[in-house]
Amino acid sequence: MHNILSFSLVELEGIFEKLNLKKFSAKQVYQWVYQKHVTEFEKMSNISKTAMQVIKDNFYIPKLGIIDILVDKKDNTTKILFELEDKQKIETVVMEFDYGFSICLSTQVGCNMGCKFCASGLLKKVRDLHEYEIVNQLFVANQYINEKFNKNISNVVVMGIGEPFDNYENLKKALKIFTEPFGLGIGARHITVSTCGLIDKILTYAKDFPQCNLAVSLHAPNDTIRNKIMPVNTVYNINKLIGELRKYSKVVNRRITFEYLLLENVNDSKENANELANLLQGLNCYVNIILYNKISEHDFARSKNASQFAKTLKSNNINVTTRLERGLEIEAACGQLRAKYENN
Repeated sequence: MHNILSFSLVELEGIFEKLNLKKFSAKQVYQWVYQKHVTEFEKMSNISKTAMQVIKDNFYIPKLGIIDILVDKKDNTTKILFELEDKQKIETVVMEFDYGFSICLSTQVGCNMGCKFCASGLLKKVRDLHEYEIVNQLFVANQYINEKFNKNISNVVVMGIGEPFDNYENLKKALKIFTEPFGLGIGARHITVSTCGLIDKILTYAKDFPQCNLAVSLHAPNDTIRNKIMPVNTVYNINKLIGELRKYSKVVNRRITFEYLLLENVNDSKENANELANLLQGLNCYVNIILYNKISEHDFARSKNASQFAKTLKSNNINVTTRLERGLEIEAACGQLRAKYENN
């Protein structure tokens, strides 16, 4: 049996032809599933009875179990805890903005990157997600948003549990499905993938998805600080990372986002801001300052210097934003809900 959510439209058309079905039938099924949210083949009314029987005999649409849904009443931020077929758990977060709904997707069960401030790494990596499990998060969440708000998710950020570039091949397949015009039809420029700095995949990503966006979890202006809070830096240090990103920028000519979580007395001084500005000079980029939300398992504290830090960056001609806080009532940081369930 073939899993519908595992295939791009071109791949599905190829399988349909091998089953002596018309290519346009694959397009019809694709539209029923992704655009009309229909998951029962019998309800696809424009498919012939003959073709329908072949489809039912050869394809299925996998279910993604929902364990819990938390909604922040203040801003409609929605966190969904999913259960996979092997009983593993992952999280997805949907946020509402002026421009529409954005979803934050997970790519692994757990994470091995070991960032000291992060809730995602509280539980170590169990396995990579298959491409259909990445796709299914968006598929199910889009159904939920469509039913509740009569709208569709228009923006994707791959910043949930796991390191996306550590599961690149499955990520690549999922992104191709997301951007399929006859499917979810999400524009490449509305997709952002985040990495903590696996530099061996950066130029590959540039070649495969030159119109998609890249975000880099930097969180420090030098190796001394980054080594302490992000173990990946001991393998790919800041100079190597920034050097690769300068190459990336020349290939895609797109702005890079640097995520910078401000931690009190760790990386938030004026000196740190000046050092960060020097590091990024000449790059087409901006810094997205993130305010820390306390996680009980970690000892870090929220910085009180966000305004001054941003001011210092701006004075050095670095574009800067401060991330709008969302989902405070539901602990929307990736990994918190899963960790709670796993530890109970």
